Amino acid sequence: MRYVIQIVGVGGQGVLLASMVLGNAAMNSSHNVAMSEVHGMAQRGGSVISTLRIGDDVISPLAYEGEADMILGFEPAETCRNITSGNKRTVVVMNMDPLYPSTVTAGLAQYPEISDIVAAVSKVTDKLITIEATSIAEKAGKAVAANAVMIGAAAAAEGFPISKDEVRRSLLDLVPEKFRELNEKAFDMGYKAVKK
Repeated sequence: MRYVIQIVGVGGQGVLLASMVLGNAAMNSSHNVAMSEVHGMAQRGGSVISTLRIGDDVISPLAYEGEADMILGFEPAETCRNITSGNKRTVVVMNMDPLYPSTVTAGLAQYPEISDIVAAVSKVTDKLITIEATSIAEKAGKAVAANAVMIGAAAAAEGFPISKDEVRRSLLDLVPEKFRELNEKAFDMGYKAVKK
């Protein structure tokens, strides 16, 4: 078994927490795991990419172009920017709620139309799942739990190799106790949003 997950977003969205949750869940399910992180100016809203390779023959943590079995996109433009990691069979779980970079908020650049991003991603894969993770997290209690929504959505995706219960357990082990109820609720809402 081999499964490659590329998790992409911007600084502050919880990409690295998601990779730790999924990596720990995979190890607790007796899989070998290799992980890499790339973040540029992450604290200022820069791009963050984490690659998880799960399986028996895992050596390098890096993924080659077109290799990802799943792209977990926390931000639409970042998902599109990293779509070359995928192929026609790649499951792409994309948060539809954008985080505008400072150049856009300052009026110096334009954010692409969401419909254009969806169209570009859909040209690469037949398995695009869109989810309004930030909006779902707000319904769960706080927008900051959008990463738990995304983790739940990943666990619900077709072919995901780790059980829902193992992923949830890993999430609850890693978040502070005072945020466990919020994160569990957000996780379950993300899972149900994909399953329905």
